[in-house]
Amino acid sequence: MDGKVVQLIQGREKALEGEAPEVMRERFSAFPQIQVIDLDAAMGRGANDSLVEMLAGTAVIRAGGGVRTIDRAEALLKHGAFRVIVGTAAFRAGGPNFGFLKELVDAIGRDRIVLALDSKDGRIVVKGWQQSMDFTAEEVIRQVEPYCSGFLCTYVDKEGMMQGTDLDWFRRLRGATNLEITAAGGITTIEDIRALHEMRIHSAVGMAIYTGRLDLAELAAMNSQPVYQPA
Repeated sequence: MDGKVVQLIQGREKALEGEAPEVMRERFSAFPQIQVIDLDAAMGRGANDSLVEMLAGTAVIRAGGGVRTIDRAEALLKHGAFRVIVGTAAFRAGGPNFGFLKELVDAIGRDRIVLALDSKDGRIVVKGWQQSMDFTAEEVIRQVEPYCSGFLCTYVDKEGMMQGTDLDWFRRLRGATNLEITAAGGITTIEDIRALHEMRIHSAVGMAIYTGRLDLAELAAMNSQPVYQPA
């Protein structure tokens, strides 16, 4: 956000700023993928394309934030992103936006797409988590499987709050799809990560790293264990 690495609480309040993007990239160099979300683009108030391009040039990144057009998705891939994360544009009031999703798959391929199923108060939220839809992640996850390689599922209720996450919610999602799931939102302890790993779910971690609650060296050691393959 505004050219800086930041951590928000529930997508609204900025809790802290990290070090320069180049420094953070080096700190995370032991990990196979870095998740880069352009919050300005997600909230419709600009973009940080030069930073995304810089990071994509030296690390394997999954880029998201404001991917609401085919052109935007293609531009992120051109910048060097490994995959693009799509949230808002994937849905409309009544459910999945199948027309857009099919067009996106035709343009960049299913393997390059991660769909964001962000949930707050039990409902999917979009537009930088500011707008709630009338359906749940559990209700739509199977419907959108043909249009992505996997899902980024954020439990927004606990995002940035360092209070743990909702393992039962992730367990229900795991039972609903065989595609790759990455969990985010409130992941605070090694125990959280181990519990998710046992469900065959990856963890995306932010606040707990920036505040020192989780140790990068310990996480890197865990990450060297054999990686599961979705069934």
